[in-house]
Amino acid sequence: MALMPVTEALAAVLAGAEPLPEEMVALDAAHHRVLARDVAALRTQPPQAMSAMDGYAIRSADAAHVAARLKVIGEVAAGRPFDTSVGAGEAVRIFTGGVIPQGADAVIIQEDTVAEGGGITITEAARPGRHIRPAGVDFREGDVLLKGGIRLTDRDLSLAAGMNYPELAVRRRPKVAVLATGDELVMPGSTPGPGQIVYSNGYALRALARAEGAETIDLGIAADTVEATTEGIRRARDSGADILITTGGASVGDHDLVKQSLEAEGVTMAFWRIAMRPGKPMMHGRLGAMRVIGLPGNPVSSYVCGFLFLVPLIRTLSGRTGVHHAHETALLGRDVAANDLREDYLRARLELRSDGVLIATPVDHQDSSLLGNLAAARALVIRAPFAAAAAAGSVCDILRLPG
Repeated sequence: MALMPVTEALAAVLAGAEPLPEEMVALDAAHHRVLARDVAALRTQPPQAMSAMDGYAIRSADAAHVAARLKVIGEVAAGRPFDTSVGAGEAVRIFTGGVIPQGADAVIIQEDTVAEGGGITITEAARPGRHIRPAGVDFREGDVLLKGGIRLTDRDLSLAAGMNYPELAVRRRPKVAVLATGDELVMPGSTPGPGQIVYSNGYALRALARAEGAETIDLGIAADTVEATTEGIRRARDSGADILITTGGASVGDHDLVKQSLEAEGVTMAFWRIAMRPGKPMMHGRLGAMRVIGLPGNPVSSYVCGFLFLVPLIRTLSGRTGVHHAHETALLGRDVAANDLREDYLRARLELRSDGVLIATPVDHQDSSLLGNLAAARALVIRAPFAAAAAAGSVCDILRLPG
């Protein structure tokens, strides 16, 4: 099979993916969930004209000149309206959030008055509408203020509460199961034997998935046998996973058994080699409703492929309006060589110069096993297939990595 271009591989991963069903959740459980449908205000905010300051509700015509004297006839506090109209030469003591009484068209703040006996003297002239929040200045009943497909922020939850929603319809979280393969892998905290290494891929992949709003299932490490790998695939299916991620065993060696095991379980493979670096031996297929992404075992390849393919798939299943990573431009911080037939994703540090220009400097060693360089990187510099050599200071295309 020829190497599949990255754009075609991503299109294949996302093909036919539809948002998962919606469910109702309380506001406190809705943070960072994806809103399933538009939300319109159930009330007008504020429902009546209210004072924005502590002071006195007055008729502006009575306080157009300094030294005007007004009689105080009552008081308005938040939640306790005044049921008498304000007449000529009258004022009502009012506090922030209090409903503006009938007849009043301005609020004069208490700092601009002198209280004496049962009245006040104005020390600064009033203006109509001053310090009043009109009814509906925030929003009105029926206004669509939250759009389906957004990932709800903390401010969105406050807005939804103000719109009088105790719960919201959100998309079900995608379930992502992660299965590692390889006799050479041992868990962190273990003492590796001869030829063994500490397993790391799953921790980054599960964190990446959770950051996008998915639930994760850790299926552990499967031995390098068809039986063990097949058993892990079945556990993913039985757990109700929407996505199965495998790491390792995706190449073509005698001990790379993932493709063989997936096909034995009935997975229809869409592709299993792509024209990118790192990450050529990546595969994708489906087992019923479960989507399968087989990632390489090298940690950098595993992470970069997860970032490029798993994240957009999670966003699509979550019903997000924007599923693709945002591309930016920067200037190269060092020379880079000409590229071959594979699209290159160079791990790079980022620096914002004092003049506001963003500099992306590829790390010294791009080997796909180097976790230290991956952790130090803040972006991927994208090099198109057969791109010519580029000098430091040239414009480059980048994707920021999660911070």
